[in-house]
Amino acid sequence: MKQIISLYLWIVGGLFFLFFALFLIVCTFIFKPETYDPWMKKGMRIVLKLMFINVEVEGAEKVDTNQTYFFMSNHVSLFDIPVLAGYIPNFVRGIEADRQFKWPIYGTLVRRAGNIAISRTNIQSSIKSFKIAADRLDSGKSIIVLPEGHRTLTGEMREFKKLPFLLAKQSMKPIVPIGLSGLFKLKSKNSWLINPSTVKIKFGDPIQPNIMEEKSTVELRDYVKKEVEKLVEYL
Repeated sequence: MKQIISLYLWIVGGLFFLFFALFLIVCTFIFKPETYDPWMKKGMRIVLKLMFINVEVEGAEKVDTNQTYFFMSNHVSLFDIPVLAGYIPNFVRGIEADRQFKWPIYGTLVRRAGNIAISRTNIQSSIKSFKIAADRLDSGKSIIVLPEGHRTLTGEMREFKKLPFLLAKQSMKPIVPIGLSGLFKLKSKNSWLINPSTVKIKFGDPIQPNIMEEKSTVELRDYVKKEVEKLVEYL
């Protein structure tokens, strides 16, 4: 029965996302990103509802939509992206694995929308990607990164990579920790099955530049990881 339900949800969600992504790609040639971004957020919320995924949001009032932030979240599931894209209230673009930019339609969409490709194997290329992200932050565009780099295999958080925190120290934009809960139960990396359920996105208090300044890169990495861990509930 789980296989039948999962197959149905993949078909329904996949078809909606396909046509919506094509619509957004067309929008990227006509409108400014700030114009179609609210439509993108709405579309991500719709695809989640179509797949019977209920999203609870906590702490969004802590985020100033007029402020530039460096958002950081744990990395749990394939569904992290629609949850984060749909429910982060700010205009934000992400840093994603470069292989995803080669996927049909999706790759075109994220490239046209302004996401930043990063290599998981070439450190020099990764540094260039983070320099691009630094320029975006300096220009007032919020960025989101998943510092674990890979989805969890066990449901527990992986160690955070150091490079995002070098960027954070350079930009000195407030860091907003985000905890995603329930997504491993919804769909783990090693299974194609979907278990429709409630997931939660929880925003923490922004970590201000004065706190970032007094910490080394490693200390900041460890501090942010603990702040994210506080927000995660193992549903």
